[in-house]
Amino acid sequence: MTVPHDGLAVDWLGYATARLEGEGVIAYTDPGRYGVLTGEWDEEYGLEGHPSGGPYDAQDGDLVVVTHDHHYDDDGVRRVASEDATVLVYEGVSAEGVADNSGRDVVEPEELPYDVRRVEYGDELTVEGVDVEVVPAYNREDGPRADDEGNVAHPRGLGCGFVLTIDDTPCFWTGDSDVVDEHDGLDVSLLMPSIARSFTMDRHDAAELAGDLRPDLVVPIHYNTFDDLRSESREFAGDVASRAVPVALDEGGDRLA
Repeated sequence: MTVPHDGLAVDWLGYATARLEGEGVIAYTDPGRYGVLTGEWDEEYGLEGHPSGGPYDAQDGDLVVVTHDHHYDDDGVRRVASEDATVLVYEGVSAEGVADNSGRDVVEPEELPYDVRRVEYGDELTVEGVDVEVVPAYNREDGPRADDEGNVAHPRGLGCGFVLTIDDTPCFWTGDSDVVDEHDGLDVSLLMPSIARSFTMDRHDAAELAGDLRPDLVVPIHYNTFDDLRSESREFAGDVASRAVPVALDEGGDRLA
């Protein structure tokens, strides 16, 4: 199902992968992993309330953004990026980091056959006609995802979020993050938060963020991919709607081929 918003076409393809199509430009967030683009997700997980479909290999993306090691998948990038694509990769992403985290064997981002550029917190740049702002994303050491010693899965510096302004419409993908001070005051028309119960802000925190930022539309992603990422999306939608913020769930229907 495609969600229309302010002239954009928004699709959640699974896990952390969203497709944003504007006038003459297509951007993707964090493509791949867990079989969501190879067509194996249904057989492996098949949870309700998550996009599914056969192999996805559109190779139509002008801009691809990668937030951190956990979401970097070189095969996924190849499946969405056009041959002239620009790929923005957070500075901390590395093949070694991916291997240490998940045991996956990937190439360094710079080995991909695209214009690969590294970004860091606070960067503001324009790529393929898209204004890009790089936003910190992390779990707070005193937050709900920390253990008794303050250890977290996503310490500050591991990854980022992105605000992508496409056709004058700012779209915020939070990355794997709690709600943090750096989110305050962001200009956001489309908010795409994670609402998973583990590792990131949950649906309650994301609803509060929506109430604070007052976007024109909220489309949650990064949930129900596997058991640890389960969430109650309809309850989230009701919570957001009760704050007089529009919300849409892109969970089913025919996915783009």
